[in-house]
Amino acid sequence: MGKTATVQAPLDGNSASTMTKVPRKTVNLQSNKTLSSSIKLCISGLMSYIFNRFLMHIPSCYTRLLFFRLRVAKLGRGVGLLMGVELRNGRNVFIGDRVVINKRVLLDGRGGRLVIGDDVDIAQETNIWTLEHDVHSDTHADKGGDVFIGDHVWIASRVTILPSVRIGNGAVIASNSVVTKDVPPMAIVAGVPAKVIGQRRSQLNYQLHFRPWFE
Repeated sequence: MGKTATVQAPLDGNSASTMTKVPRKTVNLQSNKTLSSSIKLCISGLMSYIFNRFLMHIPSCYTRLLFFRLRVAKLGRGVGLLMGVELRNGRNVFIGDRVVINKRVLLDGRGGRLVIGDDVDIAQETNIWTLEHDVHSDTHADKGGDVFIGDHVWIASRVTILPSVRIGNGAVIASNSVVTKDVPPMAIVAGVPAKVIGQRRSQLNYQLHFRPWFE
Protein backbone atom coordinates (compact mmCIF):
# COMPACT_ATOMS: atom_id res chain seq x y z
CA MET A 1 0.00 0.00 0.00
CA GLY A 2 1.30 3.49 -0.93
CA LYS A 3 1.27 6.37 1.51
CA THR A 4 -1.80 8.57 1.67
CA ALA A 5 -2.39 12.23 2.42
CA THR A 6 -5.28 13.17 4.71
CA VAL A 7 -7.60 15.90 3.41
CA GLN A 8 -10.49 17.34 5.43
CA ALA A 9 -13.68 17.50 3.38
CA PRO A 10 -16.58 19.39 5.04
CA LEU A 11 -20.13 18.29 4.37
CA ASP A 12 -23.27 20.41 4.77
CA GLY A 13 -23.74 22.76 7.69
CA ASN A 14 -25.55 20.16 9.83
CA SER A 15 -23.00 17.41 9.39
CA ALA A 16 -19.67 16.77 11.03
CA SER A 17 -16.49 17.01 9.00
CA THR A 18 -15.04 13.85 7.54
CA MET A 19 -11.48 12.96 6.65
CA THR A 20 -10.73 11.77 3.11
CA LYS A 21 -7.56 9.89 2.31
CA VAL A 22 -5.93 10.87 -0.99
CA PRO A 23 -2.99 8.79 -2.25
CA ARG A 24 0.22 10.78 -1.85
CA LYS A 25 1.31 9.59 -5.27
CA THR A 26 -1.72 11.37 -6.81
CA VAL A 27 -0.87 14.59 -4.98
CA ASN A 28 2.74 14.41 -6.19
CA LEU A 29 1.65 13.79 -9.79
CA GLN A 30 -0.61 16.84 -9.72
CA SER A 31 2.20 18.97 -8.30
CA ASN A 32 4.62 17.71 -10.95
CA LYS A 33 2.15 18.49 -13.73
CA THR A 34 1.62 22.00 -12.39
CA LEU A 35 5.38 22.57 -12.14
CA SER A 36 5.97 21.18 -15.64
CA SER A 37 3.22 23.40 -17.08
CA SER A 38 4.70 26.46 -15.36
CA ILE A 39 8.18 25.70 -16.70
CA LYS A 40 6.88 25.24 -20.25
CA LEU A 41 4.94 28.50 -20.02
CA CYS A 42 8.03 30.32 -18.73
CA ILE A 43 10.25 28.93 -21.52
CA SER A 44 7.64 29.79 -24.17
CA GLY A 45 7.36 33.34 -22.86
CA LEU A 46 11.14 33.75 -22.79
CA MET A 47 11.48 32.48 -26.38
CA SER A 48 8.78 34.89 -27.57
CA TYR A 49 10.50 37.76 -25.78
CA ILE A 50 13.88 36.97 -27.37
CA PHE A 51 12.28 36.53 -30.79
CA ASN A 52 10.23 39.76 -30.75
CA ARG A 53 12.64 42.03 -28.87
CA PHE A 54 15.98 40.90 -30.29
CA LEU A 55 15.80 38.62 -33.34
CA MET A 56 13.23 40.77 -35.16
CA HIS A 57 15.49 43.80 -34.68
CA ILE A 58 18.55 42.30 -36.35
CA PRO A 59 19.52 44.72 -39.18
CA SER A 60 19.38 42.03 -41.87
CA CYS A 61 16.19 41.07 -43.69
CA TYR A 62 17.48 37.62 -44.64
CA THR A 63 18.57 36.79 -41.09
CA ARG A 64 15.18 37.84 -39.72
CA LEU A 65 13.42 35.71 -42.33
CA LEU A 66 15.48 32.71 -41.27
CA PHE A 67 14.19 32.93 -37.71
CA PHE A 68 10.69 34.02 -38.76
CA ARG A 69 10.25 30.92 -40.92
CA LEU A 70 10.81 28.75 -37.85
CA ARG A 71 7.97 30.43 -35.94
CA VAL A 72 5.11 30.58 -38.47
CA ALA A 73 2.93 27.87 -39.99
CA LYS A 74 3.67 29.00 -43.55
CA LEU A 75 5.97 31.57 -45.14
CA GLY A 76 5.79 32.08 -48.89
CA ARG A 77 8.51 33.07 -51.34
CA GLY A 78 9.91 36.56 -51.69
CA VAL A 79 8.47 37.96 -48.44
CA GLY A 80 9.80 41.33 -47.31
CA LEU A 81 10.12 41.42 -43.51
CA LEU A 82 11.17 44.74 -42.04
CA MET A 83 12.47 45.42 -38.54
CA GLY A 84 10.38 45.31 -35.39
CA VAL A 85 7.63 42.92 -36.49
CA GLU A 86 5.90 41.30 -33.50
CA LEU A 87 4.52 37.77 -33.74
CA ARG A 88 2.11 36.11 -31.31
CA ASN A 89 1.52 32.37 -31.65
CA GLY A 90 2.98 32.07 -35.12
CA ARG A 91 1.76 28.47 -35.43
CA ASN A 92 -1.57 29.96 -36.61
CA VAL A 93 -0.05 32.48 -39.03
CA PHE A 94 0.00 31.65 -42.77
CA ILE A 95 1.73 34.09 -45.15
CA GLY A 96 1.65 33.92 -48.95
CA ASP A 97 4.19 34.89 -51.61
CA ARG A 98 5.78 38.34 -51.96
CA VAL A 99 4.01 39.81 -48.94
CA VAL A 100 5.52 43.02 -47.55
CA ILE A 101 5.37 43.24 -43.75
CA ASN A 102 6.58 46.67 -42.77
CA LYS A 103 8.14 48.03 -39.59
CA ARG A 104 6.49 47.35 -36.23
CA VAL A 105 3.59 45.32 -37.62
CA LEU A 106 1.86 43.01 -35.13
CA LEU A 107 0.60 39.61 -36.32
CA ASP A 108 -1.58 37.78 -33.79
CA GLY A 109 -2.43 34.09 -34.09
CA ARG A 110 -3.62 33.42 -30.54
CA GLY A 111 -7.38 33.46 -31.16
CA GLY A 112 -7.54 31.76 -34.54
CA ARG A 113 -5.86 31.51 -37.91
CA LEU A 114 -4.36 34.55 -39.59
CA VAL A 115 -4.16 33.85 -43.32
CA ILE A 116 -2.51 36.41 -45.62
CA GLY A 117 -2.64 35.94 -49.40
CA ASP A 118 -0.09 36.81 -52.11
CA ASP A 119 1.28 40.30 -52.88
CA VAL A 120 -0.26 41.88 -49.79
CA ASP A 121 1.26 45.22 -48.75
CA ILE A 122 1.06 45.80 -44.98
CA ALA A 123 2.32 49.25 -44.00
CA GLN A 124 4.09 50.08 -40.75
CA GLU A 125 2.53 49.91 -37.28
CA THR A 126 -0.48 47.89 -38.43
CA ASN A 127 -2.04 45.58 -35.83
CA ILE A 128 -3.87 42.45 -36.98
CA TRP A 129 -5.68 40.70 -34.11
CA THR A 130 -7.36 37.30 -33.85
CA LEU A 131 -7.99 37.68 -30.10
CA GLU A 132 -9.72 40.39 -28.12
CA HIS A 133 -11.75 40.87 -24.94
CA ASP A 134 -15.54 40.58 -25.02
CA VAL A 135 -16.86 44.01 -23.99
CA HIS A 136 -20.14 42.43 -22.82
CA SER A 137 -18.49 39.78 -20.64
CA ASP A 138 -18.97 40.03 -16.88
CA THR A 139 -15.53 38.49 -16.42
CA HIS A 140 -13.63 40.36 -19.18
CA ALA A 141 -13.37 37.06 -21.07
CA ASP A 142 -11.47 36.57 -24.31
CA LYS A 143 -13.03 35.86 -27.68
CA GLY A 144 -11.26 35.09 -30.93
CA GLY A 145 -11.81 34.49 -34.61
CA ASP A 146 -9.96 33.83 -37.86
CA VAL A 147 -8.76 36.67 -40.07
CA PHE A 148 -8.41 36.15 -43.83
CA ILE A 149 -6.70 38.72 -46.07
CA GLY A 150 -6.96 38.16 -49.82
CA ASP A 151 -4.41 38.69 -52.60
CA HIS A 152 -3.22 42.20 -53.55
CA VAL A 153 -4.74 43.82 -50.48
CA TRP A 154 -3.13 47.15 -49.55
CA ILE A 155 -3.21 47.94 -45.84
CA ALA A 156 -1.97 51.46 -45.11
CA SER A 157 -0.12 52.56 -41.97
CA ARG A 158 -1.49 52.22 -38.43
CA VAL A 159 -4.53 50.16 -39.40
CA THR A 160 -6.17 47.92 -36.80
CA ILE A 161 -7.89 44.74 -37.98
CA LEU A 162 -10.07 42.96 -35.39
CA PRO A 163 -10.93 39.23 -35.14
CA SER A 164 -13.38 37.40 -37.42
CA VAL A 165 -12.76 39.65 -40.42
CA ARG A 166 -12.37 38.66 -44.07
CA ILE A 167 -10.82 41.17 -46.49
CA GLY A 168 -11.44 40.48 -50.17
CA ASN A 169 -8.90 40.48 -52.98
CA GLY A 170 -7.61 43.88 -54.03
CA ALA A 171 -9.20 45.83 -51.18
CA VAL A 172 -7.55 48.99 -49.81
CA ILE A 173 -7.63 49.95 -46.11
CA ALA A 174 -6.88 53.63 -45.49
CA SER A 175 -4.48 54.81 -42.77
CA ASN A 176 -5.62 54.67 -39.14
CA SER A 177 -8.77 52.72 -39.98
CA VAL A 178 -10.26 50.13 -37.62
CA VAL A 179 -11.67 47.15 -39.51
CA THR A 180 -14.48 45.48 -37.55
CA LYS A 181 -16.33 43.60 -40.30
CA ASP A 182 -15.76 42.00 -43.70
CA VAL A 183 -14.43 44.14 -46.56
CA PRO A 184 -15.64 43.33 -50.11
CA PRO A 185 -13.11 42.69 -52.90
CA MET A 186 -11.71 45.87 -54.53
CA ALA A 187 -13.39 48.12 -51.95
CA ILE A 188 -11.62 51.16 -50.49
CA VAL A 189 -12.51 51.56 -46.84
CA ALA A 190 -11.63 54.20 -44.24
CA GLY A 191 -12.62 55.39 -40.79
CA VAL A 192 -13.43 54.12 -37.32
CA PRO A 193 -15.12 51.76 -37.85
CA ALA A 194 -13.99 51.33 -41.46
CA LYS A 195 -16.67 51.91 -44.11
CA VAL A 196 -16.63 51.71 -47.90
CA ILE A 197 -15.73 55.06 -49.47
CA GLY A 198 -14.90 53.94 -52.99
CA GLN A 199 -13.89 51.20 -55.42
CA ARG A 200 -10.40 50.38 -56.61
CA ARG A 201 -9.95 50.52 -60.38
CA SER A 202 -6.99 48.29 -61.10
CA GLN A 203 -6.28 45.09 -62.98
CA LEU A 204 -3.90 44.09 -60.15
CA ASN A 205 -1.24 43.10 -62.66
CA TYR A 206 1.68 43.46 -60.29
CA GLN A 207 3.90 41.52 -57.96
CA LEU A 208 5.60 43.01 -54.93
CA HIS A 209 9.39 42.88 -54.65
CA PHE A 210 10.38 44.89 -51.60
CA ARG A 211 13.11 43.30 -49.50
CA PRO A 212 15.49 45.99 -48.22
CA TRP A 213 18.64 44.47 -46.78
CA PHE A 214 19.02 46.48 -43.59
CA GLU A 215 15.59 47.97 -42.76
